Amino acid sequence: MLADGRLVAFPTETVYGLGADATCPTAVAALYAAKGRPSFNPLIAHVVSLDAARAIGRFDETALQLGQTFWPGPLTIVVPMIDACPVCDLARAGLDTVAIRVPRHPVAQALLAAAGRPIVAPSANRSGRVSPTTPAHVVSDLDGRIDAVVDGGPTHVGLESTIIACLGGAPRLLRPGALPRADIEAAIGRQLEEPMNDSGAPVAPGRLASHYAPAAMLRLDAAAPEDGEAYLDFGPDSGDARGVAAAYETLSASGDLEEAAARLFAALRTLDATGVDRIAVAPIPDQGLGEAIRDRLVRAAAPR
Repeated sequence: MLADGRLVAFPTETVYGLGADATCPTAVAALYAAKGRPSFNPLIAHVVSLDAARAIGRFDETALQLGQTFWPGPLTIVVPMIDACPVCDLARAGLDTVAIRVPRHPVAQALLAAAGRPIVAPSANRSGRVSPTTPAHVVSDLDGRIDAVVDGGPTHVGLESTIIACLGGAPRLLRPGALPRADIEAAIGRQLEEPMNDSGAPVAPGRLASHYAPAAMLRLDAAAPEDGEAYLDFGPDSGDARGVAAAYETLSASGDLEEAAARLFAALRTLDATGVDRIAVAPIPDQGLGEAIRDRLVRAAAPR
């Protein structure tokens, strides 16, 4: 199907991606249409190995070190494209850079090896909505818009990849994600530059101000739900709001950020499905994976 320019959702260790042939502008255009995604928002090209990544992008010493250390895994690296980069202009949103990831999930690895080409795979949901972590999430958003879903069960990590730009000078964090900042900085022996504010077209996926959003509005850092609100809880005091919230989910009763990351999108979808107008979210610490969780929540709560 991918070779024929069709759209196939498949699991990665982070979330389900919507796959299309990155070398085929027609397939990429169909993907943008299926997601309702702005075409100025670039896509991540997924490949099977570091060698395959170096066939589409130029890796400086830092980018090479990152790829050798963390691939396959939940890291996307933005690098300059090679002169004959096969990833089409539409997938790169007209930029002279390319975002690349080597996923760890065995199903994704097998699919990429069989495809023998870069596959763009943004999250398999309508643009701006909550990312999918199960096949049912994909179908609920995209049924009738795509050709197939490869069922690999629930994803393990549940939070999108961290995105780092290696474009000369210091490497820059573009999007916090499933690979914590501290692990990356320890590997390269230097601090990452802070995320920049996009003016105009984003240079990486997940940079739009409003993103990852349920239909309900979000109220962040809420100690308790207000009347009529659903509540997304976190931490050892979880459960206190269960009887007063219009609907209730906890990310982690033990305060485990890895568990919280894995449950984030599924919990948001569950609460949103109750039809509430607003979801209150308990405070989440910003260390480790908490930085990425808070990034997703801030974007989900942004004005639309």
